[in-house]
Amino acid sequence: MADVTGPISTLPGASHDYPDGTMCDDHPDRPAVARIQGETDSFGSEMNDMCQECLDAYREEMKNADHSGVCDWCKQHMPRLRPRRDYEEGMAGRVYEVCDDCIKRENDELEKEAGTYWDDGGDYDD
Repeated sequence: MADVTGPISTLPGASHDYPDGTMCDDHPDRPAVARIQGETDSFGSEMNDMCQECLDAYREEMKNADHSGVCDWCKQHMPRLRPRRDYEEGMAGRVYEVCDDCIKRENDELEKEAGTYWDDGGDYDD
């Protein structure tokens, strides 16, 4: 683990800049080519520095991983979950594992709510 942050608004899997001279967490003799956000909660996150071999392995693992499970919001077992924050809790709040249906439902509700503030349905440029 390269670094531990304080509260952070990005989600697990996000790429971040890494300082010059950073070495791989698993292979200290190899230069890092990526810093990927790992475990994240309301207190902060772990940052993982990876060499090319580790980055390739990470990407392959993510591509082939089982992302199914019980959604934190609807409590249903779903084929795919994604990390998501509850906007009402703030952008550095808890990270939930949420299904696509709940994400769509929340986005639709937010779009509907935003439309009540603009006569033209939410065109932010006017």
